[in-house]
Amino acid sequence: MRILPGYLPGHKALVAISGIAEIVIGIALCFPATKNFAIYAIMVMLTFFLPAHFHMLFNKKASMGIAKWVLIARIPLQFALMFWAYWYLRY
Repeated sequence: MRILPGYLPGHKALVAISGIAEIVIGIALCFPATKNFAIYAIMVMLTFFLPAHFHMLFNKKASMGIAKWVLIARIPLQFALMFWAYWYLRY
């Protein structure tokens, strides 16, 4: 919960909701009828996770001792994962 920026309300609820969403989206990927929806949902979720990555980069307590280069590398990786998900919409 400490990786969430302070301006977001209800950290505990947000963590629970995101965890449930990840499970539901993962299951939705398994079915052709819901695959495309799940891919779009993954891209949206990855977008929503960006503030947490920036917060970890600029907040020592939130960084949990992770090396600065790893925290920096996570940001472009997030965009690469979004592109990778988008790429699967073609198949």
